[in-house]
Amino acid sequence: MRRLALAAALATTLAVATVPVTAHAWGVRAHAVIDRAAIQAIPNDGPVFLRRHVDYIAASASLPDTWRDDAEGFSKIAEDPNHGWFREQFTFLRPIPRSRHEFVLALYRRYLAIKDADPATAARTNVRWTGTLPYAAVEAYQRLIVCMRAVRAARASGGDVSVPEQQCAFEAILLGHYIGDGSQPLHVSIHSDGWRGANPNGYTRDRSIHGRFESRFVDAIGLTTADIAPRIGAPANRQGDMFDAVLAFLDTSGNRLERVYQLEKRDGFANANDKDVRALVYERAAVGAAMLRDMLCRAWAESAVPPAKVSPSPLDPSNPRFNPETGSAPA
Repeated sequence: MRRLALAAALATTLAVATVPVTAHAWGVRAHAVIDRAAIQAIPNDGPVFLRRHVDYIAASASLPDTWRDDAEGFSKIAEDPNHGWFREQFTFLRPIPRSRHEFVLALYRRYLAIKDADPATAARTNVRWTGTLPYAAVEAYQRLIVCMRAVRAARASGGDVSVPEQQCAFEAILLGHYIGDGSQPLHVSIHSDGWRGANPNGYTRDRSIHGRFESRFVDAIGLTTADIAPRIGAPANRQGDMFDAVLAFLDTSGNRLERVYQLEKRDGFANANDKDVRALVYERAAVGAAMLRDMLCRAWAESAVPPAKVSPSPLDPSNPRFNPETGSAPA
């Protein structure tokens, strides 16, 4: 508990700091900035009650990373994949399953199919080295809808809104973390910690690139909400399926991967005054904040509508999409 309290206090400081300090990865300074900027950008017809909880949300922005310590094995095994989406690993899989469990099973089948012919690829064809980030994000998003319905119900009945609001704030922390991770291109590739495999452009294979970009450089420039707020833009009218929207968001982020490596090759992120690296950090953080803001607003709009009746239940074997291997029908 002491470690979590210290981490929360540090994150609060970093969220408003304007001078470089020591931090630990995108998950401290940039995550706090992304969350705070997203909530500040919520329009007046959105879930503005989250503004009352913005300090708690920003201070806790790195909470999911604290669940990944080697000492807490069960938590680490469950949480680690939620922070990545190594899309080169599952080009064989189209469309992407709308079930976390079906995705994991598909990976295992692929592993069995290639383990003898291509053991090197097979060794990383598993849930840890492919990631489950879009599932974690949409799961948090849908729990937010449920919490927001409870906020609306409490308001309508004249009840206490504090508890459902706090529940929403907690889910916003989770959603914000996963979306923040997804906005960082190194979270959306097998090249997350140095270039892997064929390397015709001579990009670094140094594993420290991840931390040098998202932590050391971000801290050196003292990233603040003021840096990205003008870049967030007006709320987007995000229609359609949210899972598909998150997948598209991740693809866009992954398409910026080589830009990270090209800039690293120039000076290794050693120059805090490098305007091109600054521009990339500002762009990626602003994109993350915009996506988070839009998902929070979309969840609030959806919470105004009673939940749809699904019949038969996804857990009912008579459901035409029921998968006996997972015990459920996909979403």
